[in-house]
Amino acid sequence: MMKTKFVSFSFIVLLILVLAACANQAAPATGGAPSGNKTSESTAEKPKEPPIAGQTKTITYLDKQYTVTVPSGKIVITGALEAMEDALVLGVEPIGAITVGGKFPDLFKPITGSSQSIGEKTQPNMETILKLKPDVILGTTKFQPEVVEKLAKIAPTIQVSHIATNWEANLRLMGELTGKQAEAEKVLKQYKDDVEAAKKQLGEKWKGKKVVTVRIRNGALNIYPADVFFNPTIYGELGMDVPDEVKAAKAQQTISLEQFSAMNPDAIFLQFSEDENKDHLKSLEELQNNPIWGSINAVKNNKVFVNVVDPLAQGGTSWSKIHFLKAAVQKLSE
Repeated sequence: MMKTKFVSFSFIVLLILVLAACANQAAPATGGAPSGNKTSESTAEKPKEPPIAGQTKTITYLDKQYTVTVPSGKIVITGALEAMEDALVLGVEPIGAITVGGKFPDLFKPITGSSQSIGEKTQPNMETILKLKPDVILGTTKFQPEVVEKLAKIAPTIQVSHIATNWEANLRLMGELTGKQAEAEKVLKQYKDDVEAAKKQLGEKWKGKKVVTVRIRNGALNIYPADVFFNPTIYGELGMDVPDEVKAAKAQQTISLEQFSAMNPDAIFLQFSEDENKDHLKSLEELQNNPIWGSINAVKNNKVFVNVVDPLAQGGTSWSKIHFLKAAVQKLSE
């Protein structure tokens, strides 16, 4: 009798334990998921937050108003290497970008990994741009009106200035279009601080001396006005004396080697790109071997600096100015 009672009691205890285990298995775990799914949930990748949706907004650039979607993640850049430089500085990846000689230049590789070619600088491919469905198109003030008209039928089109003195407005435009206004302002402040430091570093060393930037294009030497190319940095910001020949230049101006020799600069920043000298690939070598070139003070004193920045750099633009300033100060301080 006692044995029967013991077996019955054991059976009851076992039954209670089984029911309790089943209840625990069915109960929801912390966070609302069943305990049996706990491991799989912890290893599952959390969904990414959706990107901030752009809103239609009217912005002002160089006294003109444009209605665009901001912030925009679908920008096409055509014709304006100035805008390409601004995108490079702010880390903006355009969905469509300019090629040079059928490929993206090494200078812009950090931002063109996922970009599609929309044609060469002066030859935008309208069909490709249309397929990309951009929020905004950044063209250039060098485009003819008929080109701008065609682009504007695809998406709001802003002609980015190629004038060097507008470089700050250009960078701010890119910042506003992409929601990177703070980054743009930080870059501008840093540049101004670097200019002040450079002026102190160079001091009186180059006062009264001639510092000139030249570019070889189609095998010929070219000089520029004081507010074009890298000249605004040298003369406007670093405060160096403007040579008379530079003052007289109204635009890009070809100058003979004899005329340049008579100018006799004390330091030369020379830019040479094979893309701009396809029929004159040896023009730099020929210049350097010319005895007239060898008679110039800068050449005799080893103060000729070739391609201190990428030869594709536009000069009066954000990336150009930042990197040229650093290189110029380094070279002129040696």
